Amino acid sequence: MSYDQVLYEKQDGVAIITLNRPEVLNAMSNQLTNEMDEALTEAEGDDEVGAVVITGSGNRAFTAGGDIHEQKRNANELSDEEKAIRGEAGARHAWHLATFSKPTIGALNGLAYGGGARLAATVDMRVGCERTSFRFLAVTYGRINATWNLPLIVGWPMAKELLFTGRDVGAEEAYRLGLLNHLVPSAQLMDKSLELGAMIAKNRASSVQGIKHLMNEHVGASLHEMQLQERDYTGEKLKMPPPEEAFKDFLDRKPG
Repeated sequence: MSYDQVLYEKQDGVAIITLNRPEVLNAMSNQLTNEMDEALTEAEGDDEVGAVVITGSGNRAFTAGGDIHEQKRNANELSDEEKAIRGEAGARHAWHLATFSKPTIGALNGLAYGGGARLAATVDMRVGCERTSFRFLAVTYGRINATWNLPLIVGWPMAKELLFTGRDVGAEEAYRLGLLNHLVPSAQLMDKSLELGAMIAKNRASSVQGIKHLMNEHVGASLHEMQLQERDYTGEKLKMPPPEEAFKDFLDRKPG
């Protein structure tokens, strides 16, 4: 499938989705957001894909967030009903990414501001470089976002600070706070992200996807509920291979 505002490719079991509007810092237009969701759906249905890397074109921005010029036009031209439909679609896209069955990795090649910070906080893991920075800007323009996912990454007190202030968070601080899983030189950003994705893709898809499903389901549950959810999922939905298949490399070893 071809796209206009995102690029889609596969490498070593990893799908790479690139936000491709570098001339406007990869601003998230309605078309780009729809195409990103369609690309995720394509990756989700492809058994050859075990993980997804999302990045941005150019060397300045992962994405600067929503396309403000488009938002201005929409405010003046769309009916209230059309605006509501767009809003509902955006919420569905965000939830699709958050509950996407396969692990997602953000290769943050530059700034992630506003909706871009929200997007970065929604993927499973983040790899950054010296150009990476975050700003959760919704509070500065009268909106609210990332209250449901950012606290799970950096904890309640720090999430409150970042959401209340909208301040800049540079790469070193982001790594220290846990916003970044890895911090590497920009020249190594995609290599590290793809390495991480390929490591995941080599494992059993049913187990990887089961882990992600359970961790999402565990949010807000008691410790005992988490344990029971894991037991039930493993017993009812996970098709465990026989030992001779699961531990083939070990069993094939020659003694001595």
